[in-house]
Amino acid sequence: MLTLRHFEQEDAETLRSFLYPDMTIPDIQDMIRQWNTFVHADRYFEIFAVLSEKRMVGTVSLYEHSRNMVSAGAEIFRDEQGKGYGAQAMILLEKVTKEKGYRLILNQVRTDNGASLRLHEKLGYERDSSIYCNQRGHEVYLYIKLI
Repeated sequence: MLTLRHFEQEDAETLRSFLYPDMTIPDIQDMIRQWNTFVHADRYFEIFAVLSEKRMVGTVSLYEHSRNMVSAGAEIFRDEQGKGYGAQAMILLEKVTKEKGYRLILNQVRTDNGASLRLHEKLGYERDSSIYCNQRGHEVYLYIKLI
């Protein structure tokens, strides 16, 4: 069974090991402090550690686009992928989304990310038929889900 929790300063080493190998521990701890303000670019932003049996296996986050719409993303550590954690974490995140009063999740998924494409379809997201280019120049599909 998975659970979600906010990040703690002690999580810096795990984050460094799995996601941020080029960052220092103090820099990651600063990032955790910023995350725990629940604001990014003047918008609601919340990020959670994904835990399996008290062991961190990834992260999930919400970012507000409007009063009713957020994007939701999961990043499961490479060694933990393929175990169903992404789907479980996204289902938990959808509950958080609904509790916070949001009605719509809109996600960008890279066209070359087969695992994420399959995950979104498995979870009942509807894909826009067009291909878009995101801010980093990658081709993406838009996936939408009413909550």
